[in-house]
Amino acid sequence: MWQCKGCESAVQSRSDLLAHYKLHHPHFGRTTNYPCTYTDCPCTFKTWNALIVHQSRVHGTQLGQTLDQLNTFSCHLCSCSNLPNEREYFIHVNTHLRKNEVVSCMFTGCTFQTSVYGTFKSHKSRLHNPHTLADFRPEIVRRTAVPLPPSSSDLGVTEGVEEDLPPVEQAVPHSPVPNTLQKELAAALLKLEHLVLVPGTAIDDFLQNLHFLLTTASASLFRGSLNAILESHNLQIDDSVVTEIVTAAISSPVHQAIEKGGSLSTTYQRKVFYKKEFDVVEPVTYTLDHKKKRTFQYVPLLKSLQNTLNCQAILDKVIDNHRGQQESQLEPLFELRAPEDGVYFRSNAFLNSDELRLSLRLFVDDYETCNVLGTSRNKHKLCGIYWVLGNLPPGSHSSLSSIFLTVLCKSVDIKTYGFNKVLEPLLRDVKVLEDFGVYVPLLGKCLKGTVHCVVADNLGAHGIAGFVENFSGEYCCRFCTAKRAETQSVPFTSGTFSLRTKDSYASHVKTALETNVHCCGVKRECFLTKSLSFFHVVSGYPPDAAHDLLEGIVPVELAYCLGSMISKKLFTLHDLNQAILSFPYKWSDKTNKPHALPQNITARKTIGGNVHENWCLIRLLPFLIGSVVPNDEPAWLVLMDLKDIVELVFGPVHTDESISYLQSKIIEHRTRYKALFPDVQLLPKHHLVEHYPVLIRNFGPLGTLWTLRFESKHSFFKRVVKHTNCFKNVPLTLASKHQFMLAFHMTSPSYGKSTLDVPHVSTVPVSVLKEDVAQAFLAKFPNASVVRLTKRACSSGIHYEKGMIVTYGSISGLTEFAEVIEMCVENEELLLFVKLLCGWYNDHYRAFELSLSPARELKLVAITDLCDPYPLADYFVGSNRMVTLKRHILIKG
Repeated sequence: MWQCKGCESAVQSRSDLLAHYKLHHPHFGRTTNYPCTYTDCPCTFKTWNALIVHQSRVHGTQLGQTLDQLNTFSCHLCSCSNLPNEREYFIHVNTHLRKNEVVSCMFTGCTFQTSVYGTFKSHKSRLHNPHTLADFRPEIVRRTAVPLPPSSSDLGVTEGVEEDLPPVEQAVPHSPVPNTLQKELAAALLKLEHLVLVPGTAIDDFLQNLHFLLTTASASLFRGSLNAILESHNLQIDDSVVTEIVTAAISSPVHQAIEKGGSLSTTYQRKVFYKKEFDVVEPVTYTLDHKKKRTFQYVPLLKSLQNTLNCQAILDKVIDNHRGQQESQLEPLFELRAPEDGVYFRSNAFLNSDELRLSLRLFVDDYETCNVLGTSRNKHKLCGIYWVLGNLPPGSHSSLSSIFLTVLCKSVDIKTYGFNKVLEPLLRDVKVLEDFGVYVPLLGKCLKGTVHCVVADNLGAHGIAGFVENFSGEYCCRFCTAKRAETQSVPFTSGTFSLRTKDSYASHVKTALETNVHCCGVKRECFLTKSLSFFHVVSGYPPDAAHDLLEGIVPVELAYCLGSMISKKLFTLHDLNQAILSFPYKWSDKTNKPHALPQNITARKTIGGNVHENWCLIRLLPFLIGSVVPNDEPAWLVLMDLKDIVELVFGPVHTDESISYLQSKIIEHRTRYKALFPDVQLLPKHHLVEHYPVLIRNFGPLGTLWTLRFESKHSFFKRVVKHTNCFKNVPLTLASKHQFMLAFHMTSPSYGKSTLDVPHVSTVPVSVLKEDVAQAFLAKFPNASVVRLTKRACSSGIHYEKGMIVTYGSISGLTEFAEVIEMCVENEELLLFVKLLCGWYNDHYRAFELSLSPARELKLVAITDLCDPYPLADYFVGSNRMVTLKRHILIKG
């Protein structure tokens, strides 16, 4: 028996399984990759043809070692017997045909005969494809049991017994009901129209042509073929019967759906079908001004939540990730891994409850949908508000389909009518969620929840929270009441500035409302704080480390420090740019490699660049110019301290020790920077970074609350505007397209599940492996005889390849490294063969020098065994092999 990986159905043979895939799982290749039919093969493929080629190349010889070894074929035309498999049998039959011998059909109940190879091939393809072993005549196929490994015992074969193949009542898959066929076709069209963004008119034309090919053209061809078959058998059938047969053969629910007036024939009909058959949460239009026709789009939060929690995989993650109040006391945790470990979440009596509560994170941002340098700049600028479910474990929000839209409005309307009008329907739904909850059918009860925090850049956070949005003014910090002039001479760690509290914030709001002038940076009360019972502005707006550091401080300090070193003639800008352009970047570094720096970096006072480019440059700068810079160069020490701060801030796990170390690094960096550039004004973001040690304790790791993944969501809306070229009501067009796109993703059976994608595996006997590799494998799988090796794989969205460096263990307080030399897949889990390396820290390069471990030990490790799942790249600096960290790694004791 063969078991389907999509629905666990059992079929008789591999060909049955392929036919079952094609008939019952057309979503393979559309929403997820086609899985290999062999249960012990983890390969998946993007196309049906790739799967067929893989089956033929990789498992063609395996077929004789599994099921086909149990079957032998005998020719019904001659005395030849014991043909090992079906392929060899048909090769033998073809030899008779090439001799022009008359061959009768070998399938039960078929009386067809021919001596022409082409005619036989057409007959077999049309009438007996697909087929199973049970379709052959009983005298052709004989089953012989052979000793099999335990894993094959489910074939039901008795060892040492030879028996005739019993007549098997074939479990032919039932044809799906018409609605199922139409829904599968609709899903494919939904992907084309709202994910690939093919215009609806183009799909209409395509369906008209397809309907012609499947009806008129197919009818003519089929009638000709049918008449030829009837003539070859000397059969005379009335023409009306032939017409009836042809009509029945070419008619199907698909034809009915795409014919004129069908449920999928036009753009309008398809939208009606999508809304009826798929979980489409339609946006609702709210009016801001009737006279001026100003509106915005709101996607109902409660309906979206209910749809999301109706996915069993997501609900299971929410339940498994829940920790009751008993497990999350207010005493400091040893490790901070998620926002739920922060002080603010643990002090929220509503969210941090023994009863399961839903924690929402909102994101607010403005973005241009058109060319920022074109004539439509600011005309179609939008403000988008998204949300994610905070109950999911870290790493679950990397997929853009897990980020949901709730409000889409033109930015100019936000400035005109204010956030209070735009947020009104959202806050009304959140208030219902707080008081009554949302019904979850899979649980049979309602779950309450509220907003945990609002993720935004500084401008967005100040705008929605009610703080002043002028960062060159007197008050620019939403975490304390420091004045900008004071931050130039006094660090936050001095204790001079007062942190904002609920009481002080209430006092500032009262004064601002009474005097109509902002008080300590507060212009008005935060609408979320005013409307919700368990959200407060003081604990609800985390910092955005990506904008503060990588787009704020890093490009500015690189410009000043590199300019200082160039002025000392340690190197030239040309030399630096040549090093940047010629550096042998690997893997993700190649994707994020920085561009050449502009010639006027000193005058511009910034190198520019985006977040990923600046992060890559500050990491790899020691490899680019470290060899020509003295160890005691002040500008170099400033940049290396900044590099350390970046690694620490974006660390996925924090402890008291790492937070204290970050605080000391921030103090040291400020001192050196001010000493080197006494006349340079500190940025407001310098002051914000000084809050980070306290904010990490309060919010958890800041890398889990940055805006970059949310901003990636903007790309979908920008693509829609570009492809549709419709500007009549941009928010409505984009919101509708997004909801249809999201409905498509939610129909996928893999939605919400962590997947392992492996493009190709090679099954190799353990005996042919190198001795050390075989020993490492057998130490974990002593009874295995084969190993499935792969060169590249993707586990939980992280890509792995041979040659990458991973962090594995520690010794004497230093991280140990290992090189991936092979990868294998066992029990649907990716395992790494790693060669242990010694790492010696080089303070000047802020990197580790790698060398082979004296023991030359090789191990087989799982991804969960690593200190950090993200792999690194090693580079040669002169004769030294070195690797630098991307983020701080917690060394386990």
